[in-house]
Amino acid sequence: MDDYRRLADRMADDIAAGRLKPGERLPPQRVFARRRGIAGSTAGRVYAELVRRGLVVGEVGRGTFVRAAPAATGRALVEAATAAPVNLELNYPCAPGQSELLAPALAPLLRPDVLTDALRPAPATGTAPAREAAATLLATPGWRPAPDQVLFTGNARQAIAATLASLVRPGGRLGVEPLTYPLVKEIAARLGIGLVALAADEGGVRPDSVAAVHRGTPLSALYLQPTLHNPTSFTTDEERIRQLAAVVSELNIPVVEDRIWSFLADPSPDPPPASGRGYPHLAPLAAHAPGLTHVVDGLSKRVAPGLTVGFVVVPGERVEAVAAAVRSGGWSAGRFAMEAAVRWIGDGTVRRLVAAKRADAGHRQRIVGEELRGFAVRSDPRACFAWWELPAPWRADTFTAAAAAHGIAVTPGPAFVVDPSRTPDAVRLGLASAPEPDLRRALRTLADVARGTP
Repeated sequence: MDDYRRLADRMADDIAAGRLKPGERLPPQRVFARRRGIAGSTAGRVYAELVRRGLVVGEVGRGTFVRAAPAATGRALVEAATAAPVNLELNYPCAPGQSELLAPALAPLLRPDVLTDALRPAPATGTAPAREAAATLLATPGWRPAPDQVLFTGNARQAIAATLASLVRPGGRLGVEPLTYPLVKEIAARLGIGLVALAADEGGVRPDSVAAVHRGTPLSALYLQPTLHNPTSFTTDEERIRQLAAVVSELNIPVVEDRIWSFLADPSPDPPPASGRGYPHLAPLAAHAPGLTHVVDGLSKRVAPGLTVGFVVVPGERVEAVAAAVRSGGWSAGRFAMEAAVRWIGDGTVRRLVAAKRADAGHRQRIVGEELRGFAVRSDPRACFAWWELPAPWRADTFTAAAAAHGIAVTPGPAFVVDPSRTPDAVRLGLASAPEPDLRRALRTLADVARGTP
């Protein structure tokens, strides 16, 4: 075995035995190398191996620390990863009376003559009514997808996986925001795709970074969340969208545009109470670069995760390529869920649920503002999550562990980081799933924890 792995194994044993304690700072690499009588490059490989195993976390300008909580995985954002009484990792909005709204459209599907068809396999291209319904649902000011360019998957995550599989070969490079959806990290690892963190500023991903990275070593595609970015809830403005569209068009780089949270972006000209001004109508990137952009979306957040459908809107010439990826990956939508979706969209159920969930998100954001007043919390009044930059001396892993000790599950910032050497001292708070009294109580408890010391 390589020397650096033997040293990493010994340190892993020390961590497991408690000889290296959670939160303890490791010596600088040059000091570690001198003490062990090894080369500085070997010390760097030891530390990198410990980071890879999720045992330590490196923080630029501060050093390397033993993790105080297990390494986060993408699964934490999909299903409950803890038995904590208040789970602020899980983030599925639920409107009051949701089940009562959904039930009427399901009743006709249970008639034996209708159920026979509804239980048959569905192709990736769906049905004509499903394509029309999806195109209507996904339309936004400045953009309406062509129905024959809509494909269907079991959920939005599968839509992402199928699209990436169709665009990026194993060993290819995918440009992403510096903080990205953890499941994209997991999907990329399974598909053998390398993630490249693009530079970003207060306006979003920088077009010059896309160009520079691509011209250095070509990118196979980009994965971006321009609207209500998860975890920061940032929305890229129209000027930056146009600049990005110009760059990807010039360089012919395909884009996967994730719009799973975009339904919360209020299209109404009425001003939101918090800001006193309305939100602009922002057309998606697909409106500016339609020949390159693949839009992924779904019903899990709009409706419910248990009976859902994912959508992919693809450029016309790529319909068959993405459909083939859906079939080969086993990511096809269930026909029963597709038929239910057509009815929910057609009878206005989805529209009513979306309106209720928008109102609920705004209410929960006001609770965040009240309970975390004075802290550095970044969020959008329309979003179902908040990005909390923790006060010193807290780090993401120690705060996550402290929150868990109080029965509260939060998602540590490093779960979203592409470059493991740049770990933000922040956590993401999922606001949608916990009952409102529990959410308020949990935020109040977390605020008390943050005012203390690790």
